[in-house]
Amino acid sequence: MTTFLVELLVFLIICFLVGKYVWPTLKAGMEKRQGEIRASLAAAEAARTDAASAEEERLRTVEQAKVSAAQIVAQGTTTAAQIRSSSTVSAQAEYDRIVASAHTEVSLARQRAIDEASSTLGGVVMEIVEAVIGREVDAAAHADLVGQAVSALDATSGTQGAAR
Repeated sequence: MTTFLVELLVFLIICFLVGKYVWPTLKAGMEKRQGEIRASLAAAEAARTDAASAEEERLRTVEQAKVSAAQIVAQGTTTAAQIRSSSTVSAQAEYDRIVASAHTEVSLARQRAIDEASSTLGGVVMEIVEAVIGREVDAAAHADLVGQAVSALDATSGTQGAAR
């Protein structure tokens, strides 16, 4: 029994020393660690909340970008249609101007050819008449006959040009 009492006394002294010196140090270390864990959990919760709000902001930004892109595409389509329409109108006007100019040039060239043929035709007719008749024909005396022939030729070519 003596050993029992000695062992009990040593046990109680060790428990007292552990409770007096070791336990407070361990308890302070555990409380400090518990505080660090709580701070880490609070920081993690704050980071999770920030990440969720950042994700919401990202989704809003993406949605705004989609809307903006759709507006830009629609505006580009409208602009392209306007440019296409404007180009078509200006091209048609240019075509009409070129065709009118060509008609005018053709008409002027035709008239020049007729005038040139008319001026030389009188002389050619007189030469042929002289060759056929065998004597000289007075061009001044027969100018009215030559004028009538040229007028008839003009009328015939004018009717043919209008028919074309």
